[in-house]
Amino acid sequence: MKTIKLALLSFTLLSTQMSLALSKDVLTIGMSAEFENLNPLITTTAATKYMLYLAWRPLVYLTPDNEWKPLMIKKIPSLENKLAKKKGAGLEATIEIIEKAKWGDGTPVTCRDVEFAWQVGKSKNVSNPNREPYENITSIVLDKANPKKCTLTFAKTKYDYTMTMPDLLPAHLEGEVFKQFESKPEGYDLNSLYTKNPTNPGLYFGPYVISEVKLGSHLIFTPNPHFYGKAPEFKKIVFKLVPNNATLEANLRSGIIDMISSTAGLGLDQAVIFEKKVKSENLPYNVVFEDGVVYAHIDLNLDNPILSDLKVRKALLMSFNKKEMIQTLLEGRGRPAQHFVTEKDPWFTDKVATYAYSKREASKLLDEAGWKMGPQGIREKNGQKLSLNLRAASGAKLNEMIEVYLQEKFKAVGIELLVKNEPPRVFFGETVSRRKFDLAMYSWVSVPENSPRSTLHSSMIPSAANSWAGQNYPGYKNLEVDRWIEKLEEELNPKGR
Repeated sequence: MKTIKLALLSFTLLSTQMSLALSKDVLTIGMSAEFENLNPLITTTAATKYMLYLAWRPLVYLTPDNEWKPLMIKKIPSLENKLAKKKGAGLEATIEIIEKAKWGDGTPVTCRDVEFAWQVGKSKNVSNPNREPYENITSIVLDKANPKKCTLTFAKTKYDYTMTMPDLLPAHLEGEVFKQFESKPEGYDLNSLYTKNPTNPGLYFGPYVISEVKLGSHLIFTPNPHFYGKAPEFKKIVFKLVPNNATLEANLRSGIIDMISSTAGLGLDQAVIFEKKVKSENLPYNVVFEDGVVYAHIDLNLDNPILSDLKVRKALLMSFNKKEMIQTLLEGRGRPAQHFVTEKDPWFTDKVATYAYSKREASKLLDEAGWKMGPQGIREKNGQKLSLNLRAASGAKLNEMIEVYLQEKFKAVGIELLVKNEPPRVFFGETVSRRKFDLAMYSWVSVPENSPRSTLHSSMIPSAANSWAGQNYPGYKNLEVDRWIEKLEEELNPKGR
């Protein structure tokens, strides 16, 4: 019996998995989304990270029980184990890379790689989506007697300092590239070996290295002969790009692919249909729906004059019914997310403002905002139509169904919604990251106890001036929220946070 697991929060599919015989030499995984950048410091999409974790590792990781554990370092520094100590408003933390860790070309992984990643991560000319943790480090001092040991000094003591330590980058390969292009905005991004020569084994240190990249088609991972841990089970893992979700299911059933990825696979709508097929056709699958930590949402570009009006934004929220949408499109398999914090998170609260569906109230708000109904059923103001574009990644049938649903509901209150879907590589790499949208629909992962600085702090609004760093794509600005985030990060007491 093969099992497909579906973890969901709000109305999106989170994971799809199929049990496999480990005797296979080659594992082929179907993906509906392509990577946008293989550099672990620059990439933002879950699909890319899903693939990269075969070839790369963070210093620490979060267990399914929400516990942080060391992975690439021997111990997590803390005040209790004396590997961390207060220093004025900040602190010092000493880490040591595990002994056997090597890059795929045999070069040892050392603290020089931590130091180099820090230099890249804090550069104003690199598109790091979350530069602040790197900027909070004032120095990294390498141990002269042990190249795998170093001490990091943090300007401010923050609760998540161990969770946000620099990601590892291969200084022996990328150092010269960064030195040559660091003065040019996005110069390193475009000329990094992760972009120019992604099959160089020295870029990776996980159980696998990337051995073949064909844009629009596939990525191939093969075992890293210098991996420090247990040798991987498969001799080759192929990530096959299948942009159309319906084709993913067909490829799975025909055996062209062995597994569908847990981040960019079947839509939840397809899973509901597939569950019916399992029962009616007596297929050897078991479909299980589970709660997860991913939520779908729509970003509104607050620099758009129409969307800068709070009454218009409230009207958008009140013009459609989330529960009805889930019932209609997904037969109730899902539930509305109240906000961006999952119920699995100790920070979860239901004490938030909500806006119930009301066509009457939505219309009233638009009237108050000066948008009057035009002769063709589209509102107008000062000669301008109330028209907005909605963008999303192409290939996902569920996205398309949601878009049609929203078009109908918005039209009922006099709003024209123009849909333009794009290939994931373009949508995430250009449209969202450079804020070229009115509305953008996609999903985020809600990591427990994660500071929302990157998505809500005003300093994290991407722009040409900061080389498009940060993930505050709507352009949200609230000085009080900025202060709350800063205070949160400096609060060591969990209850205080």
